[in-house]
Amino acid sequence: MRKIPTLFVREFLPNHKIIITDQVAPGCEWVLAGEGVATRKLDGTCTLVQDGYLYKRYDAKNGKPIPPNAIPCQPEADPITGHLPCWMPVSETDPGDKWFVATFKSVGPLADGTYELCGPHFNSNREKLDHDAFFRHGDIVLEGVPRDFNGIRAYLEMHNIEGIVFHRGNGEMCKIKRSDFGFRWG
Repeated sequence: MRKIPTLFVREFLPNHKIIITDQVAPGCEWVLAGEGVATRKLDGTCTLVQDGYLYKRYDAKNGKPIPPNAIPCQPEADPITGHLPCWMPVSETDPGDKWFVATFKSVGPLADGTYELCGPHFNSNREKLDHDAFFRHGDIVLEGVPRDFNGIRAYLEMHNIEGIVFHRGNGEMCKIKRSDFGFRWG
C-alpha cells in the first residue's frame, strides 16, 4: 500500500504547520468529477493480511533504516513528506505485537487485504470502541458526500469522523481528513 495522496494541495509552513488549499492535488481530479466511492477513514493502525499472515505498518521516514524483514510499499520515500511505508510481519514472540496477535487470533481467518485495526489498544482508541476490531479498508461507504472543496469541508465539519478515502475502483485512492481543515478529532 503506497502512501495515499491528500485530495487537496497542502502548503508546508515553518514550525510543522500545514494548511490546505482549495487546489486539487495532481492526479486526484477524478474525485471532483464524481468518480469513485467515498468511504470512511478510520483512525487506528494500518495492517495487511496476506496468505494468512498479519503485517503491521512501519514508516521508514526521513532515512530511518528499513528492517531486514520489512517489505517496502513503494520504491522510495515521498519527496515532500519523507514517508516510506513498509509492512512488518507481526510476531507472536514480540511483546509489542501482543494486541495485534490477540485480535487476529480472536477473529478467525481474514481475507487477504488491508485493514484498519482499531480499539482500546490502538492509537488512543480514537474510534471509541469497547474492543479491538479489524475493519477492511473501503468497506464503510459514505453516502451523500459532496465533490467540491466547500462541500467536503462542510461534510467533515458536520460528521465526527477522521476523514474520507475516495476509491476509484482501479486501485487509485486519495484521502482528506478533518484535521486538514483544522477541525479537531479524537
